[in-house]
Amino acid sequence: MIRWLAFLLLAGPAFGADLAFVTSQNADSISVVDLASGGVLATTPLPGAPAPVAYDPARRRAFVIAAKTGRMAVLDEAGRITQNIDLPEGAFGIAVAPDGGLFITEWYQGQLIRLGPDLKPLWQVPTGKSPAGVASDGALVATADRDDDQISVYDAATGALRHRIKVGKHPYAVVFHDGRLFSVDVQSDTVSVIDPQSGQLLGQVATGSHPYGLAFAGGRGFVTDQYAGTVTVFDPASLKAVATLETGDYPEGIAPLPDGTGVVVAHWDSNTLVWIDAASLKITREIELPDGPRAFGAFTGRQQ
Repeated sequence: MIRWLAFLLLAGPAFGADLAFVTSQNADSISVVDLASGGVLATTPLPGAPAPVAYDPARRRAFVIAAKTGRMAVLDEAGRITQNIDLPEGAFGIAVAPDGGLFITEWYQGQLIRLGPDLKPLWQVPTGKSPAGVASDGALVATADRDDDQISVYDAATGALRHRIKVGKHPYAVVFHDGRLFSVDVQSDTVSVIDPQSGQLLGQVATGSHPYGLAFAGGRGFVTDQYAGTVTVFDPASLKAVATLETGDYPEGIAPLPDGTGVVVAHWDSNTLVWIDAASLKITREIELPDGPRAFGAFTGRQQ
């Protein structure tokens, strides 16, 4: 059973405000959280098990896919649904393209779909089996092909295939950072590190049990370990773990704060959102959320 959820840092009506859009899959809702105060500003109903989120700060709009239907909702910065778009039933991962369009993975058919700024299809290309996460650095776009244990890298403009790289078992999330590409391998308890230009596997980081999400802040990498109830902290230069933090039950979604001082983590079983300071590695805030907060995708940003 696929059950997952995403939340998104989003700028609010006040200039410079940083918000989080937290989709609660079990509760069929989205909570808008003020990251400065930890206050829940609004809750928007969204049926169909709302799951992944992507945010376009330049255009001040967010995108949420309902896992049960493949329908995508477009939201404004206040959490209001402004548009609904029907996608293939297996629509899964989602990431913003440089021009304001989207990259979307389609789980059942094994496809990467490119939508333009008007959210109309531009192209689609085959991926490996069961593509989950998707990420782009502007020039390239990568998919985590879970059931083929590989990462696929494409030209972001044309969809031309550049590389297929074998990684650990069941890669799920994929993140570009500092010129490298990172894959979170759920069943290998590793993060694989790739040179996206050459397609070379550079190394791996050992994590806790069943890693799910990855974010970078304060010169460190943070990995959520689902089954362990921990966050593994590692040095991106040496690829060595430097700490293991107990944060709550079944941590999954994770994202950096917009100012880079820390990360926030959503916990599926604890129904909590937790703030971690990147320097001290201490939990600085924790709030309760509606049932089933689970994060997936690139979801941080600040209003431009």
